[in-house]
Amino acid sequence: MKRLLASLSAALALTAQAQAPLPPEIAARSYVLIDLAAHKTLAERDADTAQDPASLTKLMTAYVVFSALREKKLTLEQTLPVSKRAWDERKGDPSLMFLDTTMTPKVDELLRGLIVQNGNDAAVALAEGVAGSVESFVQLMNRQAQAWGLKHTEFKNVTGMSEPGHKTSARDIAVVASRIIADFPEYYPYYGQRDYTFNKIRQDNRNLLLRRDPTVDGMTIGYTDAVGHCLVASANRDFPNGKRRLLSVVMGAASKDARASESQKLLNWGYTAFDAVKVFDAGKAIATVPVWKGEAKEVKLGAADAVFVAMPHGDGSKLQTQVERTEPLVAPLNKGQRVGTLRVTTTGGTLVAEVPLIVQESVPVAGLVGRAFDSIRLWIK
Repeated sequence: MKRLLASLSAALALTAQAQAPLPPEIAARSYVLIDLAAHKTLAERDADTAQDPASLTKLMTAYVVFSALREKKLTLEQTLPVSKRAWDERKGDPSLMFLDTTMTPKVDELLRGLIVQNGNDAAVALAEGVAGSVESFVQLMNRQAQAWGLKHTEFKNVTGMSEPGHKTSARDIAVVASRIIADFPEYYPYYGQRDYTFNKIRQDNRNLLLRRDPTVDGMTIGYTDAVGHCLVASANRDFPNGKRRLLSVVMGAASKDARASESQKLLNWGYTAFDAVKVFDAGKAIATVPVWKGEAKEVKLGAADAVFVAMPHGDGSKLQTQVERTEPLVAPLNKGQRVGTLRVTTTGGTLVAEVPLIVQESVPVAGLVGRAFDSIRLWIK
């Protein structure tokens, strides 16, 4: 997992090194567009500028709750009390699922209130249910941000209300959103729910693209006076070589409609300006190499997933690959162990992607005679 996170964080920070198409003019303070299949930034502007995260904060709030569910610290059917602190959120902001202290909603209901209705009261109730207090939960949020290496993010609350020191950047938000999609596919559908009714109060999801573009299946919105209107949108479109998911983060648009239209513009451009080129299928051996002092004399190396790269439209044929690996490879080798790197470059030598190469099948240590024989061969070599 650490290797995956490091690879993803580095990939999200990598801009196109080959000559790339110019993105359209986006009327927003900052933005970033990521191809999640290729782990590549397609376009960005001021993506590392720290600013008020608004309700985009709730992406990390949800991630920490999802983690608690996976660790069985709570369940979807578990009920949680509504504290006076959660109820007091009514006083400050209209983003609510309208909880009161007589209620004991289920975790599942609170997650829908958090994600679909953007409820600040739901955020507080969940934080207290997971960590005992909002302050302790915020520590978990910041710990996760630090684990991912988010350099421009610090959380002070779970709702996104403006507060000194509460900050993030478009790129950091893209990391959080992409981790939700990758790590919790079972919970990601919450972000595509178009409306939710709780206590007979129906509210529409404020992500307008869920109704405008059938390929957009999530994520979330935000607004404060300090940053303006924000939208994280994830689209998944069909292409001849499979589905292709793009993720856009737009921060500081002028209105609710503008954040939707500018996000749509960015997504449409990404799909038309770049092609997703599949270099290798998932599970396919990329190289077969010799092994020393092992029960097997050779081992297959591959990538953890299918290898995609994003190339400017029409340039997909201008690619070449190179394997860099540990030499010599000495047993024991464990399945999934990283022993090299696949470099994908243009024919002109420009680096397009670097993918960890891992052992596809374990190779145990050979017996005494086999080890001794290979030791002699290595010494001669």
